Amino acid sequence: MPLTKVSAGDIAANAVQESVGSQSITGDKLGLTAINANNIVGAAITGDKLGLTAINANNIVNASITGVKIAANTITGDDLGQNSISANNIATNAIENYMSLTNRPLSNRNIVINGAMQMTQRNANTTAITTDGYYSPDRWNINISSSGTWTMNVDSAGVNRVGPDEFSNSCNLICTTADSSLSAGDFLVFQQRFEGLNVQQIEKGTPAAESVTVSWYAKSSNTGTYICELFDNDNTRQCSKSWTINAANTWEKKSVTFPADTTGRLDNDNLLSFILNFWLAAGTNFTSGTLNTTWASTTSANRAVGQFNLAGNINNYMAITGVQMELGSVATPFERRPYGTELALCQRYYQAFFGPTTTGIGNGSTNVNDVVIPLFVPLRASPTMGSCNGAAFTSSAYNNFTSVTPTVVLNSGVFISTNQLRLNFGSVSGVTDNRIAGIRVDSNLSISSEL
Repeated sequence: MPLTKVSAGDIAANAVQESVGSQSITGDKLGLTAINANNIVGAAITGDKLGLTAINANNIVNASITGVKIAANTITGDDLGQNSISANNIATNAIENYMSLTNRPLSNRNIVINGAMQMTQRNANTTAITTDGYYSPDRWNINISSSGTWTMNVDSAGVNRVGPDEFSNSCNLICTTADSSLSAGDFLVFQQRFEGLNVQQIEKGTPAAESVTVSWYAKSSNTGTYICELFDNDNTRQCSKSWTINAANTWEKKSVTFPADTTGRLDNDNLLSFILNFWLAAGTNFTSGTLNTTWASTTSANRAVGQFNLAGNINNYMAITGVQMELGSVATPFERRPYGTELALCQRYYQAFFGPTTTGIGNGSTNVNDVVIPLFVPLRASPTMGSCNGAAFTSSAYNNFTSVTPTVVLNSGVFISTNQLRLNFGSVSGVTDNRIAGIRVDSNLSISSEL
């Protein structure tokens, strides 16, 4: 009997699937366009049923392979050749529909502000850090108890600390006084704090709660295990994930995914609700338990188990950049916002004025009240004012002052977040009663509304 090819019509339904099992079907066993949609059982095609390069385009009828025919997670990036999927292969609106159905935005994905360490309204370099505070890149806080002395800087060209190709800047923490034997309560944490208004999309504490993925680039003088933690300040709950520096002095991209938490809603207000923590050192109060990798009420001993002590030696350092926190289980490419947009996001929490001249009403011989300073953007809440140097003057008087800290004039005891501040420059001598007065600020006047 002459050999003939078997066509799709000659194969009983499910026959190939039941007979082949885990063996491979290769292209030379199939006639051209032999496979069509009617011959494939739903989810029948899995990676272990196909040999490498088994089926080529000539063996597949147009539009015969659909989503229901392919088992979940069968096709990964490793299975697709470069440029194998083009625009013609993607149905119109398919990506938009997916993003809509899964609540995944194409923009504004990154909940972190200043993740690329571009904004430094305070100082590019701060030394002798031993206490909590915002020192160098905007929105990034140091939370410390003992654990040595540190320099914090934003570096764009430092030896051994240049950022990866995608980023111009990195934030670097460098140990200048070591603490090789941490006390039980010692810790060092690099963190960003979030107000409740900015984390509602996580839908934490609801049936629709989202998982969260954090990704970043890191480089360190020391290999070892470190801890990344999400902390729910409203409900005192937390979840920790470990990550590893595999090679010293080498930029590595890292990502961890935190599960959804259906317990504990985040307050929808402008107060502290959520914290992203990068642990760098931790005493036994935080390491003596079992690492808590699912959301639970906070047990201190379970927060940083396995954490390497970066404070152990002088010149130990950690450099971080490209930090992104987003919904879902996939770390997407870093989202770059326009410079002006990123700066405005930072200025909700901190604004620095360099030498503006403002006017107001002089009231009393030692005060200038109701001096109005315009704000770049509305502040989160009533600010803390820094001190400044300058001069007070009226049409008939002029006097320099130093280290004066103005106070915010509240409206009926309440701060209203408008586009300006009313300030009282007290203890300014040489001002004539009830005269139009001016304040000249010669040094940086800082306005902080940080969490």
